[in-house]
Amino acid sequence: MALDRNPGPNDLSAFWMPFTANRQFKKSPRMFVGAEGMYYKTSDGREVLDGTAGLWCCNAGHCRPKITEAIQKQAAELDYAPAFQMGHPKAFELASAVRDMAPEGMEHVFFTNSGSESVETALKIAIAYHRARGEGARTRLIGRERGYHGVNFGGISVGGIVNNRKMFGTLLAGVDHLPHTHLPAQNAFTRGQPEHGAHLADDLERIVALHGAETIAAVIVEPMAGSTGVLMPPRGYLEKLREICTKHGILLIFDEVITGFGRLGSPFAADHFGVLPDMMTVAKGLTNGVIPMGAVLTTAAIHDAFMQGPEHLIELFHGYTYSGNPIASAAGLATLETYREEGLFENAARLAPYWEDALHSLKGLPHVIDIRNMGLIGAVELEPIAGEPTKRAFTAFLNAYEAGLLIRTTGDIIALSPPLMIDRSQIDELFGKLSAVLKALD
Repeated sequence: MALDRNPGPNDLSAFWMPFTANRQFKKSPRMFVGAEGMYYKTSDGREVLDGTAGLWCCNAGHCRPKITEAIQKQAAELDYAPAFQMGHPKAFELASAVRDMAPEGMEHVFFTNSGSESVETALKIAIAYHRARGEGARTRLIGRERGYHGVNFGGISVGGIVNNRKMFGTLLAGVDHLPHTHLPAQNAFTRGQPEHGAHLADDLERIVALHGAETIAAVIVEPMAGSTGVLMPPRGYLEKLREICTKHGILLIFDEVITGFGRLGSPFAADHFGVLPDMMTVAKGLTNGVIPMGAVLTTAAIHDAFMQGPEHLIELFHGYTYSGNPIASAAGLATLETYREEGLFENAARLAPYWEDALHSLKGLPHVIDIRNMGLIGAVELEPIAGEPTKRAFTAFLNAYEAGLLIRTTGDIIALSPPLMIDRSQIDELFGKLSAVLKALD
């Protein structure tokens, strides 16, 4: 008897789904059973255009042959090797490839398994770095309101999305937050970087005056905030943060889990904005979302501060069982090769103006109160239903799925971030379907 390649689950109760309205989903499941290129295939045989690169991660599209082949070959050759006191070649090859792609000054790569772990790692390295240099009082961490840095305790402590924080106790001590950069009254319907808001970086000086620079280890921000609803940095804002951090000896960390690997048309947001942090956290696009993997990129100064004392001693007591996993490393190498060989970052930069015009064509549709974009990212902010926040956007999400389009919603904001292989006809398809969905909203 032939096997059913796409069997449907007969029991949905066991899987407690993350960031999901579990009861609603299990009453009316939305199941993907296949994918290729720009499209998912549903369990009922429909094609769904991927308007979100999976979850900001499938930058090269789906089921790409080079990546698939690399994973298969590696699994048959070396499935696992410990990263503690041992190594395997592909982890070192991938670290070198990431370093070579990164902005000049990023010299070392510490592998993790996710964006959340990358953030935890960067925060720990920041505190340990200052202690290694004799400044052990620098333990404070500064995040930003509406920031998203994963879901571990360090990440939600420096993060600033209330629903991610309020159920989990007092979190880490010694954390403060900068104000967010969303100024809809001044910056609505902005194309690219907003003109207003650079002054918000100056609040870091207030925080320094409050706590003392000698107590602050690091500032962590997303150069472009994604999961909170696509908030662009105002012109001059990141430059000011860099200047203030340098002035006070504070490390600046860019969370590039979303913006890394071509999303803005450049390898990293640090390239796009011309601002070099001291550390960068990455994940998602590193392996095209196929195998979990993340990394922290650091300057030589940070790395070298730990390389002191007897050579037989462990320099940093931190790491994961799966750091630099062989199969993930193979996937990462094949992913970076796919980006380069197919010119996907260049495609994103080339299509960005066309994407921008298509996105802003939605202005004036029912309930649309703001639109913003950069690279191949866009956001459509909807007017909330009185007394029922998030419902209007969630309805748009459900209706878009039925129309053959995957979008992502956060609050009453629709976020868009398609695979970088998208073409003009698919951009037209995406916004044609989304326009019809928005016109039908109550």
